[in-house]
Amino acid sequence: MTFGFAPSAATSMSAAADSANRLARILEPAEWAAAGIPLLRSPREVVSGLHARHRPTPATAVVAVLDHEERLTASASFARRSVTADGWEFRNSLLAHLRRVIPHDLRRRTPVRTAVLLYCREGDERWTEEDGAWMWGLRDACTLHGLRCGAYITLTSGGWQVLGEGRGGRRPSSTSRPAALADTALDQDPATPSRTGGGAAQALHRSVAR
Repeated sequence: MTFGFAPSAATSMSAAADSANRLARILEPAEWAAAGIPLLRSPREVVSGLHARHRPTPATAVVAVLDHEERLTASASFARRSVTADGWEFRNSLLAHLRRVIPHDLRRRTPVRTAVLLYCREGDERWTEEDGAWMWGLRDACTLHGLRCGAYITLTSGGWQVLGEGRGGRRPSSTSRPAALADTALDQDPATPSRTGGGAAQALHRSVAR
């Protein structure tokens, strides 16, 4: 004879509420497109530059901050830790890495810098709930750090895709070899590095969470 305990009604309700909250922290492609996300002038150059710097593998996120001329100011890469696709968890990870690499712009009336997110993952270019959670997290993290929310880009074995815009390409991909930094348009003259302020030792900082 075996004995067991059926889940209580309170436990079931809590699980249902948690699932509903998680789904509320996901942005659909239509919502993202309607949010007025600024278009990248040269998405291929942005993607190639970040790919060359951070060499992302699946389940790696690269958050980058661009100035008003679309020059790279700071960037950080980290591995996804959350088991579930939760925008709140993703927001916290993005915000933590932004705080490490660049000062906030909360004192400005209007954001002058833009944050973009490149996420390397398995699968194809079609939108997933995981993408929606990253979109929600990026938008919220930008608000809390005084940045303008920029493009969300996926990197898969088939290439890269700017979600919500329909722009993409076959290279780079999650399986391609990164180009040399000197060959990317994002590379800056080492004699005149851009400044991030806050006593940062260098403008381009890579932070990898393990």
